[in-house]
Amino acid sequence: MSVHWKRFADQISHYQSFVLVSHVRPDCDAIGSELGMAGILRKLGKDVRIINAHRVPPSLEFLDPAGTIEVLGDHVEADEISCDCIMILDTSAWGQLGDMADVVRNATCDKMVLDHHVGEEDLGATMYKDYQAEATGTLVVAAADALGVSIDRKMATALFGAIATDTGWFRFSSVSSDTYRVIARLIDCGVVPAEIYGDLYERDTLERLKLRGLILSRTSTELDGALVHTYVENRDFEAVGALHSDTEDSINLTLAVRNTKAAVIFIEQRRGGFKISFRSRCDLDCNEVASRFGGGGHKAAAGAFQQGSLDDVRSRVLAAMVEELERVL
Repeated sequence: MSVHWKRFADQISHYQSFVLVSHVRPDCDAIGSELGMAGILRKLGKDVRIINAHRVPPSLEFLDPAGTIEVLGDHVEADEISCDCIMILDTSAWGQLGDMADVVRNATCDKMVLDHHVGEEDLGATMYKDYQAEATGTLVVAAADALGVSIDRKMATALFGAIATDTGWFRFSSVSSDTYRVIARLIDCGVVPAEIYGDLYERDTLERLKLRGLILSRTSTELDGALVHTYVENRDFEAVGALHSDTEDSINLTLAVRNTKAAVIFIEQRRGGFKISFRSRCDLDCNEVASRFGGGGHKAAAGAFQQGSLDDVRSRVLAAMVEELERVL
């Protein structure tokens, strides 16, 4: 599925004011895509607000140093939000919108979705999706071209971060020669990759480092090491003084174990239940497994949420992963 960019540009032309929204626990692709799209729309003379259900993680605040991204319930209330169009970026699922879901559902304005994830729900929006895109940030770059807007350094920095992180710094199978062409364009706009890498991966807090150590110390294996899994509970965050956002990328570290084909991490949420992240570097389809648990994503990376105790959730999810791995290996 590819994006019909002329229709996208035509629809944009009909609106003056936009609210940009992305998923809960926003990652760099979500934040970078929102900031990049906001810059594009503002260059067209549009009025733009970015409003999310969750705060920008401290590790990504360098992308929005002015603090322009608003948080529902902190900076703005639902009844204060009005616009001509709500644009949802980097998700196509109600459950991923958190408290912003009701805002989107109850809004009488038009809605658009720009996303690269496979699964989707009926959000009452016009869908613009490309499952082959390595990141939503890539689609935002294409949107700039479709709208005839030049990308400046600030926008390029946000979009470079979006693409770099969603491709595992260009090491995932989703990367193609086109990826590097887009990245080259962003570098030509003034991006300094070393600076972004430093901001993303070399500014860890001591608390985040301790949490990663705890997570890695709990790594266990199934199927002679083909599947690795670990977990983190709410009491662990309290014990080391870390944030829930400090779990970002921890699952990718477990894939460094020799002969590992897939990985799962279970992260307890403040309100109960567990966020589950899946990774694969074989024929196992993470999106298919995640969909069994109400989630989704990509073949190589996906996520889901399940209520229940750690033992209950872990046993059900690992059984599904083992079943799928035995089928494909």
